[in-house]
Amino acid sequence: MDLITYLTRIQFGAGALSCLANELEMLGARAPLIITDRGVVAAGLAARVTAMLPGQAPIFDETPGNPTEAAMRLAAAAYVREACDSIVAIGGGSSIDLAKAVALIVSHPEPLAQYAAILGGGARITAAMPPVIAIPTTAGTGSEVGRAALITLDDGRKLGFISPHLIPNVAICDPELTLGLPPLLTAATGMDAISHCIETFLSPRFNPPADAIALDGLSRAVRWLPQAVSDGANLTARSEMMMAALQGGMCFQKGLGAVHAMSHPLGGLETPRLHHGTLNAVIMPAVLRMNAAYAEAKYARLRAAIGLEPEGDVAAFVADLNRSLGLPASLAAMGVPADCLPRMIEGAIRDHSSATNPRPLTAADYETLFRQAMEG
Repeated sequence: MDLITYLTRIQFGAGALSCLANELEMLGARAPLIITDRGVVAAGLAARVTAMLPGQAPIFDETPGNPTEAAMRLAAAAYVREACDSIVAIGGGSSIDLAKAVALIVSHPEPLAQYAAILGGGARITAAMPPVIAIPTTAGTGSEVGRAALITLDDGRKLGFISPHLIPNVAICDPELTLGLPPLLTAATGMDAISHCIETFLSPRFNPPADAIALDGLSRAVRWLPQAVSDGANLTARSEMMMAALQGGMCFQKGLGAVHAMSHPLGGLETPRLHHGTLNAVIMPAVLRMNAAYAEAKYARLRAAIGLEPEGDVAAFVADLNRSLGLPASLAAMGVPADCLPRMIEGAIRDHSSATNPRPLTAADYETLFRQAMEG
């Protein structure tokens, strides 16, 4: 295994889970709360993690598909009740984001909303938080090294909470934990990683190291994702996709774009419940078409990274990849109702990711993008 330090401490490689007890000891953590979901528990992954601990640890396994303020309160109550001093998050981005929110709210005054990025809350988040170790069981969100948590508030708004203090203290990235991931979830989470690499690279902010990481992650993901989907037991493919997801999380400190600005409010819908990575995959082609004329030099580098000819169509490549992986072709196919779009447009305009889209977008632009994504 290899030790990587970029933004945070990362233990990466098959068998990295064995580092857990030592990493907790180094943090001075003796009473962690395990935050996960019932699917991870049912798959036996939570038991594999707790087996690495020197003693018993309480488990909160009620993380919803899109983490909520209500779930945060329940987990925070468990943290206080069990006299915990740290958090170990096991699962996909939902469990890891929820863990960040719990760490925030057990160490900062309520309400949670005051810390949201679009409300100027980032400056209110301090370092006075319990340590968090993130153990991803999917290869997609990059939340294990990300500075953001996306939480759906009680009033239905899905908001981003962003601070370097929200980056987990340690990420333990063991690709063996992803070997049982179903093909469709492998595809959706993998496309999430691709969306992070593409949107970060296209962000107009200046950060050449992040750009380099994004291009390498993108190249890695488009090469290995089809193999990870078709042969879920291929540890090499699983490892490469976990690295691509990690790279997506490493680089999106630079900011994302319209794909995420659109998927965030959609992810806050009560019905239907929509998977974040699948949303990004479906929305990406429309956004790539709209941004193309505003970042021509960068599109040339995207083509090189994914192996396209100089005149190749990046948007068409992504749409074809979605199709080959068995993902939906449109938001309508995902069950998104047309009558919610005015609220989604408003949410996209307000979303923190919109500011770093390469092309400044108006409400009319977002209306066009949502219409195109609905139709596919």
